[in-house]
Amino acid sequence: MWGRVGVLVRKEFRQALREPRMRAVLIFPPIIQLIVFGFAVNLDVDNCALAWLDKDNTPESRSLRDAFVGSGYFRITAAPAGERELARALDAGQAQAAVSILPGFGASVARRRSEAVQVLVDGSNSNTASIIAGYATRIVQSHSNELLKRRLEGKTGIPNVRVESRVWFNPELRSRAYFVPGVLVNIILLVTLLLTALAIVREREIGTMEQLMVTPIRPMELMLGKTLPFACVGLVNMVTTTLAALLVFRVPFAGPPWVLLASTLLYLMTTLGAGLFLSTVSHTQQQAMLGAFFFFQPAFMLSGFAFPIRNMPEPVQWLTYLNPARYFMEIVRGVFLKGVGAETLWPQMLALLTLGVCILSLSAFRFHKRLD
Repeated sequence: MWGRVGVLVRKEFRQALREPRMRAVLIFPPIIQLIVFGFAVNLDVDNCALAWLDKDNTPESRSLRDAFVGSGYFRITAAPAGERELARALDAGQAQAAVSILPGFGASVARRRSEAVQVLVDGSNSNTASIIAGYATRIVQSHSNELLKRRLEGKTGIPNVRVESRVWFNPELRSRAYFVPGVLVNIILLVTLLLTALAIVREREIGTMEQLMVTPIRPMELMLGKTLPFACVGLVNMVTTTLAALLVFRVPFAGPPWVLLASTLLYLMTTLGAGLFLSTVSHTQQQAMLGAFFFFQPAFMLSGFAFPIRNMPEPVQWLTYLNPARYFMEIVRGVFLKGVGAETLWPQMLALLTLGVCILSLSAFRFHKRLD
């Protein structure tokens, strides 16, 4: 049995490397996703363009300006003289945010009275706007606390509450450390799904499936011979993406490697099973490609890669429990960033095993029935 399967595996590797379409699927998706999500996609907000409108022009207002510039989050790109110029700077995209200080700000601070500082943020990008607004609020609050501390110097018996925050797992809050491990999930899903679906449909489309069926090869051996090469491709993608994350993007890897390897094998059961199922319902390679992308897009969107699952509507959250990419995404980020092992991730691994057995069994049954 294994001798016949080995012959099929070698034949599949040669055919995949020889055909231009298969070579493109092998090479370009991993490279493009790594480049896009590793270098281009960046949610970090640094050097935000800021418009500064100071109608007070006192040492107190200039001190607040220095606090914004010294934070490292903002750089002043415009100094409008009035409200119209300030609005024009925001409309033209010259500034992502604006600070407006009204006359009397310094006098109010000197008299120890409360005074408001207006912060305007371009909300066309809601995620960036919320981050910028948070930075600005923190800077103003920190500056206010510093002024209060100076006034209270020398006085005793006044309580002081400090907030000391610590970020776990990603102390620098780099979005690259969040996205790059998730690329591993998407690369394995896309590549193995497409390759498996195309490989079997190609035999039927060019008329060689009948030739295979008159050989002593059994349906189960044919299925193994068609899927095992792409399981190896998935493992190679896992290794290369992990090395790229460690060496190129400097993403921490704190968990046990064997958990990542075992989870990848469980995940491959689901992706190869889905590709096998698509091959049984498709008659041409174009249909198989369209079906693969139709399956990939919802799985990608509902995996938690870019959008938190907790923020989705409740019916959609229930739907994500049927998505294998959701569980593998949690495992990959847990191993890379949190350093957790099987004692914590076993529910996700068990879910992958259950889905993998169900999907692969259904696909194998339909594949066997289609051949009969």
